Order: sequence, then structure tokens, then C-alpha cells
Amino acid sequence: MIPLLYSLHSGNLYGTERMALATAQALGPEFQVVIIAPEGPVHGEARRLGFETIIYRSPLQYLWAIRPYFAAHLRVLSINTRVLHSLAAAVWERLYWRKSANLQVVHGGAQEHLSYGRKKLLRYFGVKQVAVSNYVKERLIANGSDPGGIRVIENFLTDQRANPEIIRPVFTQSGVRRVLIVSRLDPIKRIDLLMDAIDLEPTLRSIEFRILGSGEDEQRLRQRASEGYPNVHFLGFRSNAAEEMAAADMLLHLCSEEPFGLAILEAMAARLPILVPDRGGASDIVVSEVSGMHFYSNDARSLASQLHFFKSASADRLNQFAQGAVKRLLSNYSASYGARQYRKLIKECWA
Repeated sequence: MIPLLYSLHSGNLYGTERMALATAQALGPEFQVVIIAPEGPVHGEARRLGFETIIYRSPLQYLWAIRPYFAAHLRVLSINTRVLHSLAAAVWERLYWRKSANLQVVHGGAQEHLSYGRKKLLRYFGVKQVAVSNYVKERLIANGSDPGGIRVIENFLTDQRANPEIIRPVFTQSGVRRVLIVSRLDPIKRIDLLMDAIDLEPTLRSIEFRILGSGEDEQRLRQRASEGYPNVHFLGFRSNAAEEMAAADMLLHLCSEEPFGLAILEAMAARLPILVPDRGGASDIVVSEVSGMHFYSNDARSLASQLHFFKSASADRLNQFAQGAVKRLLSNYSASYGARQYRKLIKECWA
């Protein structure tokens, strides 16, 4: 069986790692899956799913860890998240004269050079870049990557996560009363924009805003909330995010530079209406007036206006948003849809 080497820059279980496991599950029946990452919880979850794992602690150790697969197999599927990974695969495929599908999955991030700038080196080694959104593709091109070497394959949910056991019941009363935000608490995520909107529209103080996540901006944001926003609650990291979504009335996403936004897909699965900025990867996921609404990015007045709309929206309107969200999830962000796109790209690499 052809090996699928999925190499990660982190051993955590955040969005990038969860998407790696989802992709491995979608392609797993056709390949021998090996998850390669630094030490961390991703290894335990990968083994629970039946995948082999390898821990690496240095670039050299990584290089030697993948060599046996190229030595023993005529074809190798290499999916990577660091430039180092793709360059190492390129070394072995040339030394052993192997036919390799060498893919670099680009999830993007806050640091332009690290997230996008370095990727332009891959154009000289025949590496195909998989951008998780059109926004990511735009940033790659702006930073020197070859447009012809980029394919957009958006993130998706496994069948299990797309059909969660706990979902929000249908709305029977008008208006949202509990809004959930799932985000790192970093400056670029613009959590402060929420409190700016509340200042502009005091009636929003009747809505409870629950924020899951942590980050470098956490202390400053908590301090501001304690000084006049008793309806804004910072809950830190929570392992029960699914339960929080099912108990919420809406998901709010604030970052206009988000490469994608996996929590948005999870909110769709939970049958939540969604409000996102009109820029960034999140804006492509939500179809305005169908699965949710947009607000003008980084504009507190526009955010306040849209939150006020949701505050008084009829139950029928909110249910329409929820149903539109789950329909879009199942048609555009299912595991079967994502796997088909990966298979097509892999065949092109091996043609």
C-alpha cells in the first residue's frame, strides 16, 4: 500500500492538526497513513484512529525518519505543513528516483513572512501548494508563490463531526440571547471590536457573549471586560466546545484576516446562525442572507448594527439561517467532497 506521510509542524490538537487527521481519515482506506509530528497529543489521537505515528525532535531526525518510506516504495504521498517537510521529501524522491505527490498544505497565519513568504521557495521543487481558502491563495501569490502551483481545497469536517450528537434545538422565540465566540485571544483576532460595538449600541448589553480561547491578549481583554461589560465572559480553553455551541444562539467571528475558521464549520454542524466579517477566509464560508450575515470588517458600527438585527430577528429567520448553514456544510465542506478534491490533485501529480 502506498504510504501517506502527513507531516506536522506541531504536536498539538488545534485546527491544523485536526484537519490533518480529518484528511487522513478521508484518504486512509487507500493509503498507509503515518502521522509525523513533534511530541504532543496529536499522536494519541492519531493512534486511536488506527494510524502509525512518528515523533521527531529536529530537522535532521525528521529527514531520516521519512527516508525508509521512499527507499521501500515506488510511490509516496507526502502532505506537509512546513517548507522543511516538502524539501526533505523532494530530496529523497530525487535520490531514489521515486514518483511522489508532494503537497504543502497552507493554513496561513498572522505572520505574513512565516505563513506565506517562505512558501515561494517550493515553486523550484515541483511542490503543489494546497491553500485552505481563496484568501490564503491570494496571500501566497502576493508573497511570490506561483499561481499555477496552488490549488484551493477548503477545510472540511469528518462525517462524525458534521453530524454531532448534540445540536441546537430549533428556535421557538425571536432574537438571540447567547452568542459564542471561539478564538485565540490575540490582537489580530479583534475581540476588542465586540466591546467597541457594545459601546455604540448599549442594548447589546442584554446579550450574553461567551468567549472560548486563550492567548497573548487575554489579560488586557479580561481587564477591559471587568471595567464595564458584565455580559462579556472569557471562559478560557474549554474541552466542551460542542456543548457550548449547542447551548448558544449564534456564532460570532471577528477576525478579517482569518485564513479559514474551522469553528465556523462546527457551528454550521450545530445548527447555529453565523455572523462574520466581509473579508478573509471566513467570508467565503458564510453566504450572506443564507447561512448567516456579514459585517464590514474592523467596523464596530457595522458589527453593532448586525448584532442588533440578530437580537430582534424572528424565530423563522433564525431557523432559516441555521438550515442554510447545515446545507452549505454538507454540500461544500463534507469529508467526501474534500477527499475527491485531494484525489484529483494526487492523480495529477502522478500523471
